[in-house]
Amino acid sequence: MSGYKRMRRQHQKQLIVLENKLKAEMDEHKLRLQKEVETQANNTYIELERLAKKQAAQLEKEMKATATEEKRIQQQILVQQKKELTTFLDTQKKQYRLCRDRMKKEMNEDLSTPKEEKQEMLSRHKETMQHSQAEEEAQLLNQQRLIYERSCRALKRRSLIKKHEFEQEQIREELNKKKMQKEMEHALMIRQDESTQDLERRQLECLHRLRMELIRLQHHTELENQEEYNNRRQRELHRKHALERRQQPRNLKTLEMQIKKQFQDTCKVQNKQYKALRNHQLEVSPKGDHKTLLKNLKEEQTRKLAVLAEQYEQSINDMMASQALRLEAEHEAECQALKRQLQQEMELLDAYQNKTKAQAEAQHERDMQKLEQKASLRRAHLEQK
Repeated sequence: MSGYKRMRRQHQKQLIVLENKLKAEMDEHKLRLQKEVETQANNTYIELERLAKKQAAQLEKEMKATATEEKRIQQQILVQQKKELTTFLDTQKKQYRLCRDRMKKEMNEDLSTPKEEKQEMLSRHKETMQHSQAEEEAQLLNQQRLIYERSCRALKRRSLIKKHEFEQEQIREELNKKKMQKEMEHALMIRQDESTQDLERRQLECLHRLRMELIRLQHHTELENQEEYNNRRQRELHRKHALERRQQPRNLKTLEMQIKKQFQDTCKVQNKQYKALRNHQLEVSPKGDHKTLLKNLKEEQTRKLAVLAEQYEQSINDMMASQALRLEAEHEAECQALKRQLQQEMELLDAYQNKTKAQAEAQHERDMQKLEQKASLRRAHLEQK
């Protein structure tokens, strides 16, 4: 039994060692998965930072190009307006000279008008022309200013629209990048979950195999112990029977002595009765009949003693036969009783072992169901992300 207890303790140690090994393996697996997640998160952060820098540089470059183009167009408008103003002023000067020369010619031809009046009329006409040209110039400048401002607003609006479209494109690019990275992250989580499920199943199967192997060894040891116990009980019974058979002659001798003593006591009683009867017969019988009487009494005594001796021999033989049969019957009964007891104990052991094995299988099934439920809940949680 001490060996059996030592084996059970050793089995417990084996289970603890395996459980610790599997726990360390699972911890290492989880640490590796965590590193994968952290590495992907770092890569995602780096890629988003790189994309942000690239988009910022592209936006800055685009805005510079737009500003340069806007300034070029504005400068082009200003140059064009300056040309228009120069042409307009040259035209005004020509018109002014033509009007002045025409008026001088008309005044020179008009001899009736005094010179001072002509001079005054020329001055008024000059002022009128200059005022009219100044108004036209102011109108042109105002018109050019409006056109320039409208053009600047149009350029600004076009620049803002272009910037907005560019920013929207960059946002779409960033969102697509984040979506792709999210899909990669989700795929990684699914792949990690599948690898975790595989590891959990392998570990559970490994633990179950060890438990079943230890149960098999335990049952084998229990069966060997039971068989050894059965053999020992049978050997002990055989030794007991052998001892009883060896002791039987002594016991028979004791019984024989008891029967012999009873026979001797009976013989003594018979002799006493014979002597008493002989003395009585001698006393009451004539002396001449004594010889015949003694002979008859002697023959009767001899006959009775012979009967007693025969009964003694028969008693001895009957006792010998009955004791031998009784011993064999007792031995057979004890053998059958021991056989039934050992068979019952073997059946109880077999039932106990089958129950233990069935309980281990049922526990494994429950553990597998719990593992599958846990995996399903974990997968559902991942699918919701």
